[in-house]
Amino acid sequence: MSEEKLTHLKAIVFDWAGTTIDYGSCAPASVFQEIFRQRGVPITAAQAREPMGRAKRDHIAAIGAMPEVDAAWRAQFEGQAMTAEQIDEMYADFLPLQKATLGAHSQLIEGVPEMIAWCRSQGLKIGSTTGYTRELLDIVAAAAATQGYVPDCSLGVEDAPAGRPAPFLLHEAAKRMEVYPMWNIVKVDDTPVGIEAGRNAGCWTIGITRTGNCVGLSREEWAALDGEAQKRRIRHAAQTLESAGAHAVVESVADIAPVLYEFDRRLAAGLLPFA
Repeated sequence: MSEEKLTHLKAIVFDWAGTTIDYGSCAPASVFQEIFRQRGVPITAAQAREPMGRAKRDHIAAIGAMPEVDAAWRAQFEGQAMTAEQIDEMYADFLPLQKATLGAHSQLIEGVPEMIAWCRSQGLKIGSTTGYTRELLDIVAAAAATQGYVPDCSLGVEDAPAGRPAPFLLHEAAKRMEVYPMWNIVKVDDTPVGIEAGRNAGCWTIGITRTGNCVGLSREEWAALDGEAQKRRIRHAAQTLESAGAHAVVESVADIAPVLYEFDRRLAAGLLPFA
């Protein structure tokens, strides 16, 4: 990497699953499928992944509101749409199932430790946000710490009045890291709602394709694809994240350094992320 030093950026806030850990964001997707299957309403992996990045109760409600899922739900439950009480019950079932799977899905994605070290060498503070609850976040954060990744602040759904795409988790991260203005912060995320949250907060945003939810494949599943299939998946993921407003899109956190330099140059020229 270049010896050039960042002079305007002050902090970077990473997502967790699909961005820094859990290649393919596999842990949450499988559990969403399971809690719907238990109620006789099977959903596809694509349906499970579509609202990814939201707080998990909101995610369940969003799946239930999809026309095809709603129709299947009504067929199973005598014409009745999913109720708030049923959402609460599914959320209660989701938490222990997700907790049981996290240990197997908390491995840092390759290149993340080195990039975090480089960001710190550039003087950036490191934050993290997630749609996980604090109980779930504590599990993945503890596993990441054993691998050398310890953000300056880690925030879950209880740390703000509303989850993504609302900007409040990023506002709270900025407050705890004592960083301002918001345009000196970069948000890195693999989901459209994570990108939208960054834009709503006034941050620079970087979308992650290959390792994230928009591609949605484990490392082994990705390796099994031929080159053309991989390119198609990357293109589709990039288009999805760009449509959400990403200022830049890369395949992995390992690839973000050139983008950070570019954002820093734009700030030096007086350009802001919302200009």
